[in-house]
Amino acid sequence: MPKRILQGTVVSDKADKTVTVRVERQIQHPLYKKIIRRSKKFAAHDPDNKCKTGEQVRIRECKPISKSKTWEVIFDDA
Repeated sequence: MPKRILQGTVVSDKADKTVTVRVERQIQHPLYKKIIRRSKKFAAHDPDNKCKTGEQVRIRECKPISKSKTWEVIFDDA
């Protein structure tokens, strides 16, 4: 089964080897049909502490690393 990949903004890099990433999505209200934004925060593994607050990053699902960390940052080295 393929692993999910999400894109979001780093909102915190204070923890060691961990970043908090806010992922936003847009949904349509079921009754009023207005487009509204919903966001959720994910704790992601950043082994080299490369990510800084405000950066756009991609995260991928992985096996649980700790109680709250089940995502890892994807680095596109090109």
